[in-house]
Amino acid sequence: MDLREFIDIVGKDNVLTDKVDVIPYTKDASFFTGKIPYAVLLPQNVNQVSSIMRICQRDDIQVTVRGGGSSLTGSSILAEEGVILSMARFDRILETAIEDRYVVAEAGVKLDYLNSHLSKYGHFYPPDPASSIAATVGGSISTNAGGLRAAMYGATKEWVLGLEVVLPDGTIIQTGGKVLKRSIGYDLTALMVGSEGTLGVITKAILKIAPLPESYGRIMVYYKSIEEAGKAISSLKKRGITPLIAEFMDRISMDSITHTKGIKFPEDAQYLLLIDISSTHESLDKKLNEAAEILKSTDILGMRITKDPEEMAVMYQARKGLYSSQLSEREKPGEYVIIGDIVVPASRLPKTLSEIKGSIENYGLKVALFGHIGDGNIHANIFADVNNSEQMKRVNDFMMELGRIALRNEGSVSSEHGIGIEKIELLKEEYRYKNSLKNLDIMREIKKIFDPKNILNRGKMF
Repeated sequence: MDLREFIDIVGKDNVLTDKVDVIPYTKDASFFTGKIPYAVLLPQNVNQVSSIMRICQRDDIQVTVRGGGSSLTGSSILAEEGVILSMARFDRILETAIEDRYVVAEAGVKLDYLNSHLSKYGHFYPPDPASSIAATVGGSISTNAGGLRAAMYGATKEWVLGLEVVLPDGTIIQTGGKVLKRSIGYDLTALMVGSEGTLGVITKAILKIAPLPESYGRIMVYYKSIEEAGKAISSLKKRGITPLIAEFMDRISMDSITHTKGIKFPEDAQYLLLIDISSTHESLDKKLNEAAEILKSTDILGMRITKDPEEMAVMYQARKGLYSSQLSEREKPGEYVIIGDIVVPASRLPKTLSEIKGSIENYGLKVALFGHIGDGNIHANIFADVNNSEQMKRVNDFMMELGRIALRNEGSVSSEHGIGIEKIELLKEEYRYKNSLKNLDIMREIKKIFDPKNILNRGKMF
């Protein structure tokens, strides 16, 4: 492949071709292995991205955009031969407007870095995926990421005001703006959120921000029954309590944290709820006690309430690193942890969790259950040897059943990780279940309008 035009655009040092440099880009956080890129391109500004896309459309070169490489469904690797367009050089925060409550950041800015910057002004950007140390602004927008704080603040789509996007033909467009509302036709900003890099290259974003919570405390509740853990969240919501964070994890997950972080949990506990309540300094104790009394109405094994910042920070980071910790529970080095990601309404949690538990037993798999239970998001992480065809068939069958359980309980097959390579069949299953396969036809037509030659992230979503 002739790379001279790309070198002319971004410079020789920003066109990676040596195998030692490009092979790492065949992997992201999923268990898939992508095609080896012809090259990894590292543009530094939007005009360079525009020039690259014009060449790729002209020559029918497949392009996958890559942020932090933290996709759990294979969205940021090549499904077919082509080039990787890395946004690593797009790492600047361009504007911080506290009075108007927005920040302008380039697509490659890491979420943790963004929040470190905003904390100096007493503000933060609420979307909080567990991979925030690596996840980027552009990548999290592309998957409509959620995370731990979604229970209170919602997913990424609630926080994106506007975008700068390069289309496949090189055209640069601006969507949305710096105001909280507008009524000017189709919402192209919303269309780009969750599109997984299939419609355009996000280069810059205008994001809403919020003041940091004045104070918060934590309730850790232990259960023997998974159904009771599910009831707890329903009970809180019935009483009008919206936690800042509401997480749950099973015994496998707790053990993995013990083995990697040294944090110990009660031996008889099978499930843990981790609930953060935010409030003013004056009313925090009252709100914590109110939530605790509601939780005590369920069949708990034990409870701990804390407002100690250091203790809360340690457990928060342990939860964010849970996926990595779970790797310590693999029975052999060749095993992967394959992540399931569904969502159901809060009222359906007890029934859904019970059905998932039964399905795990039926398929004879080792599965760790955890997730952002405050917004009904359940992760089922499967320990599996991807080279064992019999086991992988059971894994795939279980993943399909997991999606069907979500659909039967009025939920969705994907909560926050997107579709990528992994969930193409599950996406069809959801629209089939809803008698709405026409939705896929509409999505394909939209894709053709933006990307008539299908050069962007080919082999994903559809």
